[in-house]
Amino acid sequence: MAGGRLATWERRADPALTAAAVAFLVAYAVPIIWPELPVTIRDTCEVLTWLVWGAFAVDYAVRLMLSPDRRAYVRRHLLDLAIIALPLMRPLRLLRLVTMLKFIDTSAASRLRGRILTYVIGGASLLGFVGALAVLDAEREVPGGNIDTFGDALWWAFTTMTTVGYGDRYPVTTMGRFVAVGLMVGGVTILSTVTAMLASWMVERVRADVAAEQVEAEQRRAGEN
Repeated sequence: MAGGRLATWERRADPALTAAAVAFLVAYAVPIIWPELPVTIRDTCEVLTWLVWGAFAVDYAVRLMLSPDRRAYVRRHLLDLAIIALPLMRPLRLLRLVTMLKFIDTSAASRLRGRILTYVIGGASLLGFVGALAVLDAEREVPGGNIDTFGDALWWAFTTMTTVGYGDRYPVTTMGRFVAVGLMVGGVTILSTVTAMLASWMVERVRADVAAEQVEAEQRRAGEN
């Protein structure tokens, strides 16, 4: 019974929480990209981020209460708990935006490869943008830092994701390095998915070509006979 209520809550809450995560992204990104904004706008964005944090906290509490095994739920959702409990980890709240990919998927191509491609493109773009915001938030105006603009942050994020790592930009703070580790892991995962998808496509093409050649050969033999 509790499991059914939990599933019902998740089904109803996920769209609203995804919208809240988008609002958080906007409120989090605007002051970082445009630091010269008036104080009133910056304060409004800060209030909005805390309201979204409150929504996530309420959602976590409700899911915990509805879970049939609360200890197991906590163990399976340690990252969610850390994001709520540790204010310094607020950039990680942007991970909630990954839920948007479920809605993107509903309009994707019906074939599995089309859905995978949608996830890869959406995930890579989101990961790079979020990583750039998070590292700029951590590194800007830090003594010895070298990531001072959003352009620098985007360049660093995508070179890190693709494992190129030129070394011209790099984080010097602890939070910035945590972001770097996340981007490295995410980038390797995405590249592995792309490689596997391309390999699968090439194998299918070769099999299709071989099958077509076999059919043509059989037709020629049948015509000769």
